[in-house]
Amino acid sequence: MLGQWALRHPTVLVLPCLVVVLASILSPWSSSARGLSSLTKIKGFSTLLKPSVSPPSIMPKAPVYFFSHGGPDVQYNKTHPVYPVLQSIGKEITQKVKPKAVVVFSAHWQAEPDEIQLNNAEETDLIYDFYGFPPEYYRATFPSKGSPQLASHILSLLSSAGIKARGVKRGLDHGVFSGFNVAFDPTSNPLRCPLVQVSLFNSEDANAHYALGRAVSSLRDDNVVIIGTGMTVHNLRDMRFLMRNSEPLPYAVSFDEALKEAVEADPAVRQERMAAVAKRPDARHAHPWMDHLMPVYVAAGAAGDDPGQQIWTMHEACFAWGQYRFGQVPA
Repeated sequence: MLGQWALRHPTVLVLPCLVVVLASILSPWSSSARGLSSLTKIKGFSTLLKPSVSPPSIMPKAPVYFFSHGGPDVQYNKTHPVYPVLQSIGKEITQKVKPKAVVVFSAHWQAEPDEIQLNNAEETDLIYDFYGFPPEYYRATFPSKGSPQLASHILSLLSSAGIKARGVKRGLDHGVFSGFNVAFDPTSNPLRCPLVQVSLFNSEDANAHYALGRAVSSLRDDNVVIIGTGMTVHNLRDMRFLMRNSEPLPYAVSFDEALKEAVEADPAVRQERMAAVAKRPDARHAHPWMDHLMPVYVAAGAAGDDPGQQIWTMHEACFAWGQYRFGQVPA
């Protein structure tokens, strides 16, 4: 009776046997499994074992930069040692990073003590925010396009971080266009992406500017390059007494070296170390007003957990020209 029932339901007996056979074959210790493994190496066969959809590649975050931009003469003084340095950094950005956009924080735009402003115009002119220079300096140009959409997104990020901000129509100041004319020469290395300028706070609060950078750091996930522009040492007051003497004053060396050590510290303690640098005894000599120092705090904040590196520096009279990169450059 059992035999007749089995004949009418053969799968009941066949399936368990098949399971046992497959388990034996696919056991990692069996010779059959080792043979199957070797088959995957045969051309064409391995593709059958791959998933039909490849896992998405992880794009690295865009690096963050700090430019010591110099004065409005930097784009004309091609013999100054910083000129080829800025050119090299600019080519690194356009040719290796290839950003979707650039967001810049300049020392020459301080909005309000508790408010950030940003340029939300698509067409942007220049602001010649300097005096006493040759006439041709006031005819300088720098072609760029803004992005109202990106500006709106930045406003949203700032709002989410509890930072008061609003959009305005404003030109690019020389903290942007002078150095950018070297780094992104419109003829030989043009910046072919939107450019949005964001202000600093009108304050010397290092931690507030660090938090400002942190608030926009997610832009890097979309390959947006964030750049702060200023000077690592900037004392125009003492320049009047030095005439043409370029020998560095002691504070130009000591403060620049202390800033380097803080920026290159472990990111877990970097904010604390950098805040301490702004309180050093030589800080007021290096920066009688700290507008040119605050952009490096923005850059460091935007870097998040990525390490900082001094690319190059130079000590000249009452100035220092530290250039920094945070994060990795794509291979």
